[in-house]
Amino acid sequence: MNKSLSHLRRNIPSVDKILESSEVLPLVALSSRTFVLDLLRQVLNNIRQELSDGIAKEFTDSDIQALVLTKLGEEFRRWIQPLLRRVINATGVLLHTNFGRAPLSQEAQRHLTEIATHYSNLEFDLARGTRGKRDIYADRLLRQILGCEQAIVVNNNAAAVFLVLNTLAENGEVLISRGELIEIGDSFRIPDILRKSGAILREVGTTNKTNLLDYQEAINERTKLILRVHPSNFRIVGFSSRPDLPELLRLAETVSIPLVEDLGSGCLVNLSPFGIADEPNPKASIDAGVAAICFSGDKLLGGPQSGVIAGKAEFVQKIRRNPLFRALRVDKLTLAALEATLLSYLKDRQALEIPLIRMIHLSTESIEKRAKAIVEKLPAIDSQLVCHIIDGFSMIGGGSTPNYGLPTKLISLRSPRLSASKIEYQLRMSELPILTRVEKDSVLVDLRTVFPEDDARVEEALMKLLNAIQ
Repeated sequence: MNKSLSHLRRNIPSVDKILESSEVLPLVALSSRTFVLDLLRQVLNNIRQELSDGIAKEFTDSDIQALVLTKLGEEFRRWIQPLLRRVINATGVLLHTNFGRAPLSQEAQRHLTEIATHYSNLEFDLARGTRGKRDIYADRLLRQILGCEQAIVVNNNAAAVFLVLNTLAENGEVLISRGELIEIGDSFRIPDILRKSGAILREVGTTNKTNLLDYQEAINERTKLILRVHPSNFRIVGFSSRPDLPELLRLAETVSIPLVEDLGSGCLVNLSPFGIADEPNPKASIDAGVAAICFSGDKLLGGPQSGVIAGKAEFVQKIRRNPLFRALRVDKLTLAALEATLLSYLKDRQALEIPLIRMIHLSTESIEKRAKAIVEKLPAIDSQLVCHIIDGFSMIGGGSTPNYGLPTKLISLRSPRLSASKIEYQLRMSELPILTRVEKDSVLVDLRTVFPEDDARVEEALMKLLNAIQ
């Protein structure tokens, strides 16, 4: 080892000396000696490694203690802050799975906070003064909104599908079209969920074409259920077809086998005015007479992560009695947020109160007006940062409507001095991270998914970016 580096390593202050320093004592007071000691050892090990690698070879003896204290302070501040953070979603993807999907409405936030910070009647009947059931809060609203006989809620839609299959088809065959054997993200696949439920997969038809005869020929004495899955995150176009719901229902009723639909996103609003026509409505399936439906609460519904199971009472009650229901049921926070979200639909105020629905309804004119307000406040330094407002599309995301985009206006950023990836990085590392997308060497900011009150934050981040470039 180089003698000077060896000397520096020997002169790194002792652990005890650093722990007793005036700069570190406040850190111990804010946490514990054990925690600060663990961080300090990590910092010292990193510095020793940097010295060995030659990264820190310019440091003098007097720099070492200051370096240790600085890095220890940085690590301490990083650890005592929550790692799960709020971000500004400027990607234009409304239901971004990596960003937590649908943001909750203010009504849902208020109700959730009230229930979270106080005792509640979660499982207590106030009128009778006896034990109650937590199901009633979502059940009463879902019955009214969907017209179903009964509904229950579990922690996500994968859990809903699993519980339905385990209850109604364990050790029996489930008929499903090959074209509906989808992967729902992060390598979770419908066939895998089906097998884990204890049901036996029986594929019918082909990937692109399945007809009623395929189902009829597959039915046997072991058939327990027909599963129809909405292919949320992909579409087969061209030479393709599958039986429509009324056809499949007639067959199911003829052979007395329940038909269950996995609807994926659970869209309760009409999206056809926005050019989105193929998202199934849960109420339409209930009205048609399916045994049960499943859908997500945190996608197009605009609520918290949850999985709704709704349908005929004879099937939903059986599903609720499954011992696994207790393992998959939701807590009071989810129920509070879901109840408030469903109340917005009951009052027909979803377009005003639910952020996701509000974002879908935003006009390109209103988005352009906000974009211009931001760009016009930036200094006219085209040589440093070129800003343009261009046409583009926002995407629904979350495995919904893969073929459709909502027309929008984008702020396009480009700099001759910084690559697009570096601009994206600078915005992402803002005090309040701003997440954008990169296309064709430009960074794109879509204000459709930015709350209007955060426009000033975007403007501030762009100003800081300009100052950094100059």
